[in-house]
Amino acid sequence: MKKLFISSFILISILSFSQVAVGTPPENNNRWTFGGGIGFGFGSNSMFNLQASPRVGYRVTDDLEAGITGTVMWQTSDFYNSTMFGVGPFVNYYFARSFYVSGNLQHFFINYKDKYYDFKSSDEETALYLGGGYLQRIGNNSFLQLGIMYNVLYKENNSIFASGLVPSIGFVVGL
Repeated sequence: MKKLFISSFILISILSFSQVAVGTPPENNNRWTFGGGIGFGFGSNSMFNLQASPRVGYRVTDDLEAGITGTVMWQTSDFYNSTMFGVGPFVNYYFARSFYVSGNLQHFFINYKDKYYDFKSSDEETALYLGGGYLQRIGNNSFLQLGIMYNVLYKENNSIFASGLVPSIGFVVGL
């Protein structure tokens, strides 16, 4: 099942990027942008984490983009299972076509199950991420985004997140 799930994400990603028309002048493109990222991680006690973060944006100007983004994360280990869903608006400002600054407000819904104590919990948390990063062109109007964000609403002892600092890697088509 895990192999099928990961293979599906890779196939969807490849198919979505294959729709990009190479050589199309920017003035002929519409103003909509699409992208996001997928991630996974492994850790001790058989921990496995899978995450998908799709996004849809609109170029208000050539340098300003606004839109909506979401996050879906599933995590499991020998001791717990967890699912998290988040959604909210974002805004990106691009300069020199190589760098960007970003703001992203997301509200998260979390379900947690402790396998050892047979305990279940649900929680919600809002995060306001501010940051920026670097754009690397990978096609005519496609870019790889490498950045770092900080959740300015993060409270060390009251957050579901381990840290307020979040590195980000993603793709965007349509800039």
